[in-house]
Amino acid sequence: MKILFSSLGSHGHTYPLLPLAIAARERGDDVVFGTSADFAPAVERHGIRHFTTGLAIRQAFIETLGGDPDTTPTDVTPDVIVELFGTVLPRRIYDDTTALLADWRPDLVVHEIGAPGAGIAARVAGIPALCHGFGRMWEPEHMPIDPTAKLPLAEELGIELPASNPAGLGNPFIDVCPPSVQNKQFLAEHDTIPLRPVPFSEPGELPSWVTAHEQPLIYLTLGTAFGDARVLRAAIDGLATVKGARVLVAAGPSVEVDALAGVPENVTVLPWVPQAELMPHVDLLVHHGGSGTTMGGFGVGVPQLVLPQGADQYSNAAVVAEHGLGRQLRGDEVTAGTVAEQARALLADEEVRAAGRAMAAEVAAMPSPADVAARLSDYAG
Repeated sequence: MKILFSSLGSHGHTYPLLPLAIAARERGDDVVFGTSADFAPAVERHGIRHFTTGLAIRQAFIETLGGDPDTTPTDVTPDVIVELFGTVLPRRIYDDTTALLADWRPDLVVHEIGAPGAGIAARVAGIPALCHGFGRMWEPEHMPIDPTAKLPLAEELGIELPASNPAGLGNPFIDVCPPSVQNKQFLAEHDTIPLRPVPFSEPGELPSWVTAHEQPLIYLTLGTAFGDARVLRAAIDGLATVKGARVLVAAGPSVEVDALAGVPENVTVLPWVPQAELMPHVDLLVHHGGSGTTMGGFGVGVPQLVLPQGADQYSNAAVVAEHGLGRQLRGDEVTAGTVAEQARALLADEEVRAAGRAMAAEVAAMPSPADVAARLSDYAG
């Protein structure tokens, strides 16, 4: 069977699809993955053919705002976000994908929820499609701006969009969020295909002191898109005071390691870590609430302290707190003192640890990528 996977060019959008794409390839399916050019190495390393579609999200922001290389996602207005994700990227991905579909003609398209342009191209070409999520579906109060709510391209092509989750185009939805924490209204309204969230990251070597695990390990990250040196510094200053613990910080691509210089001896700052390999060693996860990191934390059952910075992170932070899986600090609440206080409390909270173990068991019971890959032919043309 020939399958096209398609995603936006971003770690948080591309990586959640790769476990299923890899499982399909290992079954013997002919798999092509469409995403931006900078993710070609990650795709091709697993024996999957890469096809360039769209732009890396950061580059798309820069081009949309007239070429300012210092642009970050936190700088832009809601109107720019709607223009970028609702019009610019869908059209670019649609055009690129349409050319591939005409030439290759797959049996099935699996489009990530952030890449509706590929789903629209499949609809126009008469090819069955599935929509693949990257985490929990948010409520409007947590993310009032849905940049893909209208999709002018679909309207121009005469494609009717569903009122709920328009970017999914009404296609069956591959859901990587554990059902107990998924948006209940979303589950009631959609045909979902559960898929275990399998952490994915580029391979790398962990520091020996991490694998030795002789002290409690606190992992701090703000992800790949919403890094903020000031927030990281406040968190570092607080976490460094947690007695007996060691702190590992992933600065990410948007924060220079030098901006975090002068940290205490029990803190190690690295530009990047192999997060999928790191997670099983972590005793406390302090992060931004990105879907990939949140789902990874669910999978290993680790307590989470969430410091949301934007997008769906506020929804993820809320559900972590509401389900007893950790706590959240927002905006001005994030100080060295509050981070330290919450970290100490979470490391000692047996109820949170018990909730985490239950969540890890729920994740482990979800269908694996191999299980779901075996069913993809049921949806193909």
